[in-house]
Amino acid sequence: MERHNLNPPGMTFAGMSQGVARGGLIHISGQVSLDQGKVVGIGDAVAQARQCFVNIEEVLRLAGATLDDVVALRCYLVDARHYADYALVKNALFADNPPCGTAVVVKELLSPDFLLEVEAVAQRSL
Repeated sequence: MERHNLNPPGMTFAGMSQGVARGGLIHISGQVSLDQGKVVGIGDAVAQARQCFVNIEEVLRLAGATLDDVVALRCYLVDARHYADYALVKNALFADNPPCGTAVVVKELLSPDFLLEVEAVAQRSL
């Protein structure tokens, strides 16, 4: 099976791929609320969650997939209080077909401006 590294324009970082597709599986690196290198929604977990999913959609698009193909999510939160905001966005996006998921509270993320980070796994039909 051929491996495809998925790196949308403006989302390239040295030493990692934003996503990797192999066969029908697509693994998406943890996405934070960056848009063109700038933090979106400082202090606003809803805005940050929305941007995380926008970024996930961009990676999926490169693999010929959509949010409908997502089968698992992992969310890392710097404070459990932000879970309700993350869940609000997630539940709206996946109202009809929710993936399995895990949420974990962590001490911190790469930047103190990030309130959450979201990873995804998708399965696309071949």
